[in-house]
Amino acid sequence: MESFSIPQKKLIKSIAILLGVAMLFSCKGDLETIQALTHKDESPIETGFGVELVYSRHARVQLILKAPRMDRYAGEKNYIEMPEGISVVFYDSLMNVTSTLTANYAINYLNDELFEARNNVVVINEANEKLNTEQLIWDQKKGIIYSEKFVKITTEDEVLFGDGFESDERFTDWKIKYPRGTFMVETGPIGEEEPEPIE
Repeated sequence: MESFSIPQKKLIKSIAILLGVAMLFSCKGDLETIQALTHKDESPIETGFGVELVYSRHARVQLILKAPRMDRYAGEKNYIEMPEGISVVFYDSLMNVTSTLTANYAINYLNDELFEARNNVVVINEANEKLNTEQLIWDQKKGIIYSEKFVKITTEDEVLFGDGFESDERFTDWKIKYPRGTFMVETGPIGEEEPEPIE
């Protein structure tokens, strides 16, 4: 029976190569683990269905918001997303309804105190004036709502169009920034004849 021996130098070199290969696989595994741990998870930290949110300030209810789904995301932006739409009712100090808002999508940036409604946004105030737009932003710090998109406002007497809009939170004192379309202008009582010139 033949026997063979490996010189000591070759044996040490072979062990070193095997250890190097093992370390390479180990490092690769560690890198994958680190990447997995440091990968930003963009899934919500909380999700609620059939949510009803009561918003109050100084112990007074200001609005009640309902959403079929609400997702909360953590991080620098710290926001709440309502991807399936919202329905909001605003109240005065006596709990009388002052306005309503509906939209197909909404997002609330908690740190900036900005609430944005998008897609088929409809606001109706206590005077039954209706606002239609595709984007509406509620700046809670300034206490205003506004839009830079096309808006349509329907009042009892006329329909107004424009690009851009600003109002108080209750949608009672509003203005269209760049109005366009046909407007009614009062010129005096209908049928009133001008006086004939004196000769």
